Amino acid sequence: MTLSRRVTRRRVLRGMMGGTAISVGLPLLDCFLNSNGTALASGEALPIVFGTWFQGLGLSQGFWEPKTTGANYAMSQQLAPLAPFKDKLNIYSGMKLYSDGKPIQPHATGPAVCFLGDVQSSPALASIDSLVADSIGQNTRFRSLEVACHGLPESLSRRSGTVSNPSEPSPIAFYQRIFGPDFTDPNAAEFKPSPTVMVRKSVLSSIKDHRLSFANDLGASDKARLDEYFTSLRELESQLNLQLQKPAPLAACSVPRKAEAEGAMGSVIEEALVNHKLFAGLLAHAAACGQTRVFNLMLSTAQSNFRRTGSSDTFHVLTHEEGTDNQLGYQPKTYWFQSQTAEAFAFMLSAFDGIREGDGTLLDRSLIYFSTDTGYAKMHTVENIPLITAGRAAGRMKTGLHIAATGEPVTRLGLTIQQAVGMQVGRWGTGGNETSKPFTEVLA
Repeated sequence: MTLSRRVTRRRVLRGMMGGTAISVGLPLLDCFLNSNGTALASGEALPIVFGTWFQGLGLSQGFWEPKTTGANYAMSQQLAPLAPFKDKLNIYSGMKLYSDGKPIQPHATGPAVCFLGDVQSSPALASIDSLVADSIGQNTRFRSLEVACHGLPESLSRRSGTVSNPSEPSPIAFYQRIFGPDFTDPNAAEFKPSPTVMVRKSVLSSIKDHRLSFANDLGASDKARLDEYFTSLRELESQLNLQLQKPAPLAACSVPRKAEAEGAMGSVIEEALVNHKLFAGLLAHAAACGQTRVFNLMLSTAQSNFRRTGSSDTFHVLTHEEGTDNQLGYQPKTYWFQSQTAEAFAFMLSAFDGIREGDGTLLDRSLIYFSTDTGYAKMHTVENIPLITAGRAAGRMKTGLHIAATGEPVTRLGLTIQQAVGMQVGRWGTGGNETSKPFTEVLA
């Protein structure tokens, strides 16, 4: 396919907003791909996108694991929301971490081994996403992007034991960061454009003329795909704008005293799930238009303080104190929170799978790593930790499998991920968690 000089992979649409330059990247349109939609028009392989997705306090043992292994398994009860993506993900059960005789630290040891391969979080080690970013994230605007849905700038991503990558807890600020200005007045002591103005005026409106001119160079299918892409982004802008509207007055409403208002940020799960939907859409757009190839999303911290609206029972306290229903076989309230995890992850996958690229989708060239901190939350065990990978990593991963790896270290999956994104690494992990055995059955 011959590309017009005006239509290149690195093309961005530009506009002005209040005298400030605005740029919006483009998704992978057909005109950027070869005739089969399997590589860039230049012959280069499609760039892989890697992301981590974390939620604390695991899933309910016996209810998330498929009953059979291999390709013909039935989706489990608790992971039912993931059924539409069964052919694009792998489930790994039975895995654990090895403490090497060191004390297990609830909520900390599990993520340390899953992200660092080390039971003690050695200061010398970078997290798996940083290792991947060193390999595939150097030539993008953002080396990696980190977001947190629970209202705090916490993250499991780190460059080293002393340098962490903080998360952005505000969807509006995150929107500003991705679609904000690429020019800053060098004479200004400090410049920070208002995200409120950006959302209300709309980035898409600011690039309207450039977008219409650009579309004239495209074929019918690319015009339709670009319209679909920007319609999705416009919907995100509308949702963000709603958060900026002044609510109508309510006579019965009163401002609580300070002591009543000092609850933890982001503790209401319904609010966190709204943030998650916004972040999922923004991350998908950022990845689709080449702004980053690595991201990290944290639904909650490992020691989740989520509670339902109108309830004082937190997810974490329930895992300890709620009794197991003899008929159901699980803790009902705890199970509900864990099921929200599955539904949220399914929404994340739908955001990536909803962006079409050639004959596939953004999810097809992505590899998203779902992890948590514990196997059986009631006892905070580190056996049978639920782990999932989603996406085909641009053809480097076989999918649709349930792999039962009883007693195997979770680091086997971390090693597999690094090899799948093209890193030349033969082993990963420390001490009893060190491994040189990737899951070759999922590597294409």
